[in-house]
Amino acid sequence: MRKIKIVADTSCDLFTLPHANYAYAPMKVLTDEREFVDDEFLDVEELVDYMDKYKGKSKSSCPNMNDWLEAFGDADDVICVTITSGLSGSYNAARAAKEIYESTDENKRVFVIDTLSAGPEVTLVIEKLEEYIQNNMPYEDICENITGYLKKTGLMFMLKSLKTFANNGRVSPVVAKIVGLAGICIVGRASTEGTLEPLHKCRGEKRGLETLAEGMETEGFCGGKVSIGHCRNETAALRLKELLLAKFEKVSVEIHKLRGLCSFYAEKGAVLVGFEKA
Repeated sequence: MRKIKIVADTSCDLFTLPHANYAYAPMKVLTDEREFVDDEFLDVEELVDYMDKYKGKSKSSCPNMNDWLEAFGDADDVICVTITSGLSGSYNAARAAKEIYESTDENKRVFVIDTLSAGPEVTLVIEKLEEYIQNNMPYEDICENITGYLKKTGLMFMLKSLKTFANNGRVSPVVAKIVGLAGICIVGRASTEGTLEPLHKCRGEKRGLETLAEGMETEGFCGGKVSIGHCRNETAALRLKELLLAKFEKVSVEIHKLRGLCSFYAEKGAVLVGFEKA
């Protein structure tokens, strides 16, 4: 029997899967002073505290081709899941690794998925792959079905800080300071192009969460599976869960702490939500 393996970068916040052969290729967070490897040994609390005080330039680094090849291992069939190509070179590196991996053995196959997203939406995709494998679905069918599933998932977010984006030159430091001081929450989504698209500026967390829940409904959520990731804000994650359970009949909500990469970009207080669409 051919071995199927799921491989992902750590934008998914997963390091193990109980019911599937799984491996990850770690992302990294880099500053002028330190390097943080986003693996299961990373102290995320230390990273968050450090970045909160750090005022210099910082960036993330994606897995290179060799990292992906190592994660593929000796599997016959690989399904590789990456963070959006709109924000990272992870997908391109995985594609390069696929070419080399398949060229060494004509019987090996790698299917690379550009999720056009990050965080909890990627979590949902990987958990769906695990479900397919548990159900003994053939590899070709898995590839076809997961492509369809990805079209029926979405990602929304609520951010309380834009400091990291300002340090990377992605937003104005003035705008970032206003967001931090005025208690404004930025609510947005992953766009169809795979970028993070701010949609609303909300005063206060309560309104931010209400707007996020409304946005999920606008995007097509009417019940189903939800994955909520938070950075030191379990209270907000639980409040969002309550909002969803009160509004929709059939909702399955999982809450987890964001790991290194997502915590780096989202920062303290953030909530990221992956959800299934109708």
